[in-house]
Amino acid sequence: MLLVSSPNAHTQEMEDAGATTELSCSFAMDKGETARPCQVPFPEGCQVAMIPGTTQPWTTISKGGRLQCRFDEKETNWKTKITGTCGQCQSVHCSVKFSVRFMCPSG
Repeated sequence: MLLVSSPNAHTQEMEDAGATTELSCSFAMDKGETARPCQVPFPEGCQVAMIPGTTQPWTTISKGGRLQCRFDEKETNWKTKITGTCGQCQSVHCSVKFSVRFMCPSG
């Protein structure tokens, strides 16, 4: 099993949303494996961005293979800790990337 956090954030201009920073964690696994929880890094001084026009956190779960994944409601408070979790990999290989956009104060 491979567990990788991506500290390389990028900023993208979005209409009506201002600049956001995206951080993610990702991993891959083989058939029958169940991954450990994956924590998205939380940048200091930032807050989770909301999808423009909603009150929903701006997140994406991208996955490959037959796999059920979600943000863990018990281990995620959206203020200091964000944890993604998945069930057992049902195909030969599976991969997942949990992405979260943040609003951060500029310099």
